[in-house]
Amino acid sequence: MRETTPPKSSPEVRAARLSLGVAVALLAVKTAAWLVTGSAAVLSDALESIINVVAAGFAVLSVSVAAVPPDERHPYGHGNIEYYAAWFEGMLILLASVLIFIESWDKILHPAPLPNLGAGLGLLLAAGGVNLWLGLRLVRQGRRSRSLTLEADGRHVLTDVYTSAGVLVGLALVWATGWLWLDGAIACLVGLNIAWAGVGLVRRSVSGFMIESDPVLLEGICAILRENRQPSWIDIHRLRAIKAGRRVHVDLHLILPRDMPLSEAHQQVDAMESLLLSRLGPEADVMIHADPCADARCPVCEADPCDLRAGDTVATPVWTPANTGEPKKAG
Repeated sequence: MRETTPPKSSPEVRAARLSLGVAVALLAVKTAAWLVTGSAAVLSDALESIINVVAAGFAVLSVSVAAVPPDERHPYGHGNIEYYAAWFEGMLILLASVLIFIESWDKILHPAPLPNLGAGLGLLLAAGGVNLWLGLRLVRQGRRSRSLTLEADGRHVLTDVYTSAGVLVGLALVWATGWLWLDGAIACLVGLNIAWAGVGLVRRSVSGFMIESDPVLLEGICAILRENRQPSWIDIHRLRAIKAGRRVHVDLHLILPRDMPLSEAHQQVDAMESLLLSRLGPEADVMIHADPCADARCPVCEADPCDLRAGDTVATPVWTPANTGEPKKAG
């Protein structure tokens, strides 16, 4: 059994808890800014912060569950919960955008004075600076640990930063020009930006549910194998790879010389498995099936000497996602 960091002390769990604590604090700050200004744009920013709190709470739960190692009931791990977390967060973002449109449209039709605008702008500026630091940290930690939930949470926080920046610029224009209708218009633009971010998260989570192929992951695996190819590795096919949260599952067929002893074939399979694990991380699952060669493979085979060769080597294949996947059916 591989050593696994306990869920309570893993870096991604600590990052998720930090996100939750900061989200609660910033919600209080933005709510205060809205109460002193009565601005629809500030309210739109505060509404997104409510979503941040709910999403951060769900992120703490999901990364804790995803960090649990595989067991008898979940042999492929618990990483898929992160797709549910990303879907949930995306839907909450879309809900927030609807609420923002409802509030902002009324402010466009019936603009109202904005008292204490300077104080509200100061509170938003401070909240935006904290959010920028937090968002960059979450995205960096999410990429390092291959956690979709943390990366999604970080991008959501960064969306909040862009929202706050837009609100700050817009309210500064309201302050300078006296055009009160701009408050509602800015809130509408904020709603559109939030909705776009929500659609992106939902799309990514659905692709995870449907176990879509990952071209970047497949190309990375092919590059590893190309750069470390051994003469006895005649060819590979039926290469498949998926991500389940931060775990990666890879399986492929490795074609070896048919006169190779079983013990040596096992060594070659182990060598390829160790290579992939060293590059993909210890939490990767690699399954390699050994196939014997046939005469049709001689033109791409570099094994030498070989008493079974039926033809000269013409050119070794360049392994890519296009020529290492499922064989195409004739017709």
